[in-house]
Formats: sequence, C-alpha cells, structure tokens
Amino acid sequence: MDEAQRWVPYCGEAPSPGVWLERWNLDPVLCTGLAVLAWVLWHPTMAGGISRGRKRSLRAAWILVVLLYVSPLCALSSAFFTVRVVHHMALVLVVAPLLAFGMDARLDRLPAPVWTSTTVAALLFWIWHAPSAYGAALSSVPVYALMQFSLAASAVLFWTALRRTSAAQALAALLVTTVQMGLLGALITFASRPMYAPHFLSTLLWGVSPLEDQQLAGLTMWAPGSLGYLCAAVWIGWRWMRAEGNRSDRTVPVEST
Repeated sequence: MDEAQRWVPYCGEAPSPGVWLERWNLDPVLCTGLAVLAWVLWHPTMAGGISRGRKRSLRAAWILVVLLYVSPLCALSSAFFTVRVVHHMALVLVVAPLLAFGMDARLDRLPAPVWTSTTVAALLFWIWHAPSAYGAALSSVPVYALMQFSLAASAVLFWTALRRTSAAQALAALLVTTVQMGLLGALITFASRPMYAPHFLSTLLWGVSPLEDQQLAGLTMWAPGSLGYLCAAVWIGWRWMRAEGNRSDRTVPVEST
C-alpha cells in the first residue's frame, strides 16, 4: 500500500475502471492559462493579426492540449504506461507541428539548426523514457512540468527546423528520428521485466500486468510512432518531387513548329 501511494503524479492517482471517466484535471493554474489562450485564439480582435490557417492550427493544438491534460485521458496515463506513451507521441507528433506552423512568424528569430534540433529532441525523448527519469517525473509536479515542457519545446524546434531546411536534409532528419524512435520502442518492447515503477501496481486494477502494459507501450512507440515520422517524410518527399517536376517543366524549351 505504501508503494502504491508513493506515486501521485500531476494527473493524480491511478484511477480504477469504474471512476476514470469522472477524473477531469481541474488544476486552476492550467485551466486559467487555457482560458486566457482560448480568449486570445477565439476573440475576433485578439487573433486578428494571425492568418486563418495559422489560427486553425493553434486552435487545434489548444483542443489537443485540453484532451491530453484536462480530460480523463490525463488520469488514465497515471494508470498505464501505454497511455503515457500515446500522450507523449501526440505531444511531439501532433501538438508540436501544429504549434510550429501556427507560431512560425514568432519562431523566426530562434536558432534551429536541423541536426542540433534533431539531436536535442531525440536525447530528451530517450532521457525522459529512462526508468529513473520517468519515475522522478511521476513523483514530482515540477519535474513532470519540466518533462512536458522540454519534450514539447524540443519537438517544436525540431519541426521548425524541418520547415526551414532543404527537403533532402528534412528527409534525412526524419529518417534518423524514425530509426531512433523505433529502436527505443523495440528496447522497451523486448525488455524481459517491467522497468517503470509507477506502473508496477497501477495496471493490476485493470487486469493487466505491468510487463504487458510496457510491451504494448513499446509497440505503440515502435510502430505508430515511427509511422508518424514516415508519413511526414512521404509528404515532404512528394512536395519535393512535385516542385522538381514543375521546375523541369518550366525549363524545357518549347520546340518551334
């Protein structure tokens, strides 16, 4: 019992199956910040200087943040490492690129070399999924906030760097990120014992062993996580080939008849 009560992360104690849908996170600091952002993003005069596409992107990011940090999904991530991984993948693969696009003009002055940004984002992702660092984040609200902020900020810089660099470098960075994400997922999947102490007991309420939860989390990171970066690579490659094709069409001389 003492061990079970030691882990009280930001999202609260791990819920049981009967109550998790009632577990909304109403942290006053978070809710106040989200309310202010909502007023800025949806008020017709406050967001007047933002283009329609960027405004939609920022609004979508806001909605996803509410889903991740306010809805019962937040509490469920205290029970399952798999849900926490889904949470982190959504943060770096969906929320971060939406923010990078929506705040593009405000990020122009930030230095974002593509390989530095790629390395920092990868290192932070590996560090925060090491069992000791993960355990520290789920036993301290400030450390949890640091984990979430650093993952999101490094991912925003990564996607910003991809937008600035050449298509070839962007594809290479995405390939490296896909490989390292798959490697981390494989290491977690094939671990012979459960490694994440905050979930040693929390999954048992749901009839799932901690090792099963960990294996599913690793597979989630390995397959869907890697697939997200591959989809981005395919999109960039398609745009690159289309641009090259259009350039070739313009340079082909028109034969006189």
